[in-house]
Amino acid sequence: MATNTMELFNEEAPEVAAAFNNLIMAVVKRPALDAKTKQLIYIAMKAAMGDDTAVKAHIPMAKAAGATRDEVIDAILMTVTVAGIRGVAHCLPDAVAQFEK
Repeated sequence: MATNTMELFNEEAPEVAAAFNNLIMAVVKRPALDAKTKQLIYIAMKAAMGDDTAVKAHIPMAKAAGATRDEVIDAILMTVTVAGIRGVAHCLPDAVAQFEK
């Protein structure tokens, strides 16, 4: 049995998961934004949606790309003006915790 959503996606619909991964890679490979900026944007978008699972998964990627604690926090805080407090409430605690490890 799959341990996370993406593993389950790959097991249940491998052809769709492969197409999805190809789409992601096409976006990631675009050169205008650096990897850190892309991760911070992704974190902000997913936080605005209240998707704490995705934010939690992308914080290590943002850190690996050079994002600081303050940059990740600011990306999450940016969502409050367009999406309300939900993203901050759901995503900020884990973001802070991941930098305290």
